[in-house]
Amino acid sequence: MVRALFPGTFDPIHYGHIDIAKRASKLFDEVVMAVYDKPLKTLTFSPEERMSLVQIAFEHNPKIKVTGYSGLTIDFARKIDAQVIVRGLRVFSDFEFEFRMALANQRLVKDAVETVALITAEQHTFLSSTTVREIAMLNGDVSSMVPPHVEKALKARVAQLGGPTPPNALRD
Repeated sequence: MVRALFPGTFDPIHYGHIDIAKRASKLFDEVVMAVYDKPLKTLTFSPEERMSLVQIAFEHNPKIKVTGYSGLTIDFARKIDAQVIVRGLRVFSDFEFEFRMALANQRLVKDAVETVALITAEQHTFLSSTTVREIAMLNGDVSSMVPPHVEKALKARVAQLGGPTPPNALRD
């Protein structure tokens, strides 16, 4: 059995992530969507909320499992006996970042897990969780970018934060 790990913060999960995971599930026996708990960035949703949003997105795909993790991704991959780390590539800068991460993982662990990069579908090349969050925080329509349950969660979070954020508040 070939187990693939698809790690990320998924804050929130969007159709680009979902596309990569579904395509990976056609290539590997199992795909573990691993929601990272404490990235070095500000999050909109808690680890538990993000895991729930990811679980709902894949509730009808038995080949995709969802879990949380902390620490180094390569250590977690070895812990769950993943043979592959799946990454999605949208633009050239993604390749450079993922290339460096794969090399770092090889340096950290001699028998490193292989990294497999899947090119995003053309309609998702602009998508990032940051873009989705910014549009949602400005009360924009994200219905074409995220599943309905994620859109609903984003709207609830915007309301909880007191309504749409002024445009300059999201920029430095």
